[in-house]
Amino acid sequence: MSRKESVFTLLLLSLFGPTYSCLKDPAAAYRHSGAVCRLTYPAAAVLNEKTTKVIEAAFQHARYPSMQGEKSLPLIGKVSYGLENLEIHNLSIGQSEFELVPGKGIALKISNVSAVFKGTILYGYGSWLINVEQSLDLEIESQIDLGINPRLYCGKGKVAADTSDCYLKFHKLRLHLQGDKEPNWLKKLFTDFITFTVKLVVKGQICKEINKLADILSDFVQDTAAHFLSDGDISVDIGVSTAPTITANYIESYHKGLTNYNNTTSVLNESVFHPSQLTEDRMLFFWFSDELFNPLIAAAHHDGRFHLNVSSEELSELLKSNLSSVNMEHIQTCLAAASAELRVWSSAVPHLHTFNTGSRVSAQARGELHCGGQGTPALVFETRVLVDVTASYADKKLFLHGSPKEISVLQAEIHSPDKVLQDEAQAHFIREAVEKVGVPKVLSVLQVEITRLLNKQGANLFDIVDPEVLPQDGFIVTKMDFGFPHHLLVDFLQKTLQ
Repeated sequence: MSRKESVFTLLLLSLFGPTYSCLKDPAAAYRHSGAVCRLTYPAAAVLNEKTTKVIEAAFQHARYPSMQGEKSLPLIGKVSYGLENLEIHNLSIGQSEFELVPGKGIALKISNVSAVFKGTILYGYGSWLINVEQSLDLEIESQIDLGINPRLYCGKGKVAADTSDCYLKFHKLRLHLQGDKEPNWLKKLFTDFITFTVKLVVKGQICKEINKLADILSDFVQDTAAHFLSDGDISVDIGVSTAPTITANYIESYHKGLTNYNNTTSVLNESVFHPSQLTEDRMLFFWFSDELFNPLIAAAHHDGRFHLNVSSEELSELLKSNLSSVNMEHIQTCLAAASAELRVWSSAVPHLHTFNTGSRVSAQARGELHCGGQGTPALVFETRVLVDVTASYADKKLFLHGSPKEISVLQAEIHSPDKVLQDEAQAHFIREAVEKVGVPKVLSVLQVEITRLLNKQGANLFDIVDPEVLPQDGFIVTKMDFGFPHHLLVDFLQKTLQ
């Protein structure tokens, strides 16, 4: 059933990234998908606000070639003509309709596209009765319906759109010479047959431009998405494993979600995705497998991303405000030094497994408390922690909430000037400090850094409405409503029109 809404169809086509092999069976593709995107029909209502800008660009950016021809007319004889320098003016876009065609693609109809083409006509006609050669300015009034039925398929390294099913229906196409709105019978006879040629040229150029815009926009959005999912030497392959699934209510794409780091690519063994895990009650859904997150976390570990330095002033305040007592006199003496610093880093690759209650993270960290300089640290410790983490997003910020479940002290050495102390008291101090100070501090730093990275890539430019992060067994679903950022369309059109 057709719906009276316009849609930014070309953007829909470009939401799906490049691919290197295409599976024919969607069920087989599920097993190779680390991420899934479902764009429901209401999301198209937001994107459709941009339709007119893209259609306007297609008309205005099209280059209409010069046309030459000749025809024999009764009483006049042979007529030769040429149309040059065609330009479009006074473009307006009317009503739009679209629908998602299950199993095929998208049907888009734009009604009442009004435009005036201006240019120059060179013509000559002659017979035994009359012989005329002229060069005149012309105007072509047009009123057109535009229809595009893109077929989505998987090929040539991406999900592509075959836009060959493109048609223009002309309700009006009138050619006027030198502003003559009421031509005599001779001019009318001449101009009427030229309009047929103009129809063919305009149709060919507009459909050609729409096809070109689809390719350009696809590359533009894919490049933008690839940039969003990369930082430094770490990137994520968002290639799709099969053509998207299309129903009357949504378009769903299946992405590999493989981490690239130091010329190596992660392997996804067996995804647990099934379409029943997603609903249709929000505009946009993202499904992320644990098998996407774990290689990404491992790459961040090997890249030295999990390294934290805490100043003596901040550490003193954290210990005083969070611990019931700080009875390690040697540590307090160390923290009094102006250049004291706690250095903490991950000493083994963290691992994540998601349950319905949240994501359980297993991590191992080593820390050293230096009183100043590079000498022997006053405190050396290594711990293994299990933390249940949940995430939320609001006010363009990520929030991480953690609940420590298990803390093991693998090493605890407090170096005093005359001896090394190792007993249960130190281990208890380390466990309490990790639980009440270390885990909250690490999560607070991570949420700030991840928010900074998201904003650096432009996430804060989207109007994300009431996002939800829902942990499940082995995967996470995020769902949201959103507003499309106008700047993305502006950037695209500016680059296209250069």
